[in-house]
Amino acid sequence: MDALAKKILEKLKKGKYDPVYLLQGEETYYIDLLSNYIETNALTEGEKGFNQVILYGKDSPMAAILTCARRFPMMAERQVVIVREAQDIPDLNKDTGSKLLLDYLTQPVPSTVLVLCHKHKTLDKRRELGKKAEQLATSAAFKKPYDNQLIEFIVKYIEEKKYSIDEEAARVLAEYVGNDLNRLANEADKILISHDAKEPIRPTEVMAKVGISREYNIFELQRALVSKDWMQVAKIINYFEANPKKNPAIPMVAFLYSFFSKVLAAHSVQDRSPQGLTAALKINPYSAKEYSAAVQRFSQAKALEIVSLLRQADLKLKGVNSGNEDEGQILKELVFRMLV
Repeated sequence: MDALAKKILEKLKKGKYDPVYLLQGEETYYIDLLSNYIETNALTEGEKGFNQVILYGKDSPMAAILTCARRFPMMAERQVVIVREAQDIPDLNKDTGSKLLLDYLTQPVPSTVLVLCHKHKTLDKRRELGKKAEQLATSAAFKKPYDNQLIEFIVKYIEEKKYSIDEEAARVLAEYVGNDLNRLANEADKILISHDAKEPIRPTEVMAKVGISREYNIFELQRALVSKDWMQVAKIINYFEANPKKNPAIPMVAFLYSFFSKVLAAHSVQDRSPQGLTAALKINPYSAKEYSAAVQRFSQAKALEIVSLLRQADLKLKGVNSGNEDEGQILKELVFRMLV
């Protein structure tokens, strides 16, 4: 868990609530985790009817939000005002709205817990609100995790649910889903629904539960491309073409783009050993050997060409300059050009 999120959550679990929480950044998982905890636990069920307000940024100018925040609780110790999608508050980035919020942050109502869920970005620190808000509120900005942090997240998330998972299974889940922590948590929850708590989660169970073919999947395609195994690449692409609903092309191209972008970056790394690449690219150690092999087999110029080809394929799959080509044809042309 993110260290700052953990610190805030531990304080909340002790029943200590601050007047204002500014939760912001690209990674929305921790914003949801903390705001949901406050929504669920700050008030009893009997208190929530009169003392808990949920607002949405796009429908709530700052004056309306602060009117709610300045009310006093009814027959309760505190009231809670949660603003979801706070980045969409219409006047947040205008002088009127930002001044109103700054004035409130300077003198917040002690009996109100105001939670601003500012997702996907942070406040502009070039503006006065962005500079001062972090000092005046309990503030946390969450970044997308690096690839080498995902396995630890999965293992700890599952352990908190009183289950266990082996590291190879966690790696498969991390590589399949990527660094979207909400999706990772959702996929982990799906696996746990019918899992026997006495046994650790294995890679085969991850593949079965999240819909990955054991033999024909994006991981095997990536390995076949790195090893330049034409026959295996052809088998996998034919399988994808025959099962398009199970294997949509756009996420596959995005997956390969992420991999080969890092391969391209690896050519600028002085230490290209698995250990050196792990440190420089922020990848998990289990993938480092594959990156090291790819750097040896694909020159810098070829890696750059492949990244360009993947961009073109992504556009075609989204209907840009695709002509009469279907998904299967686009994928076949893509992998052929990647290997020649």
